Amino acid sequence: MDTTQLVVTFTVTGLISFVVWFFFFAPHRVATAVSTSAGVQQVDITVKGGYSPDVIEVERGKPVQLNFYRDEENSCSEEILFPDFSIRRDLPAFQTTAVELLPQQAGQFEFTCGMHMLRGSLVVK
Repeated sequence: MDTTQLVVTFTVTGLISFVVWFFFFAPHRVATAVSTSAGVQQVDITVKGGYSPDVIEVERGKPVQLNFYRDEENSCSEEILFPDFSIRRDLPAFQTTAVELLPQQAGQFEFTCGMHMLRGSLVVK
């Protein structure tokens, strides 16, 4: 191998390592839902290259309202999917979209963008 091939090999290996870390090992931002006086659990989530926070903790059997503020125009984040709850919502850029659901059983439920690249989870206790 010559010098150019070594540089390219190390650069590609570094980029692949970063992508694997970002999607599988990066630290998660966790938020516990706050109950309103009406008993609805609410969490505000910012969508910008991912979900922040990306792990939401809620209580089982109480209504949940997740307020997604999409702070970008990236086409990947233009919709949100909650497959376990059969929910699909469009997320207009620079607007807040409320997603309401009622989790009946405990567990961890994934939510993603339409392309399944951005990921988060709803932890029901």
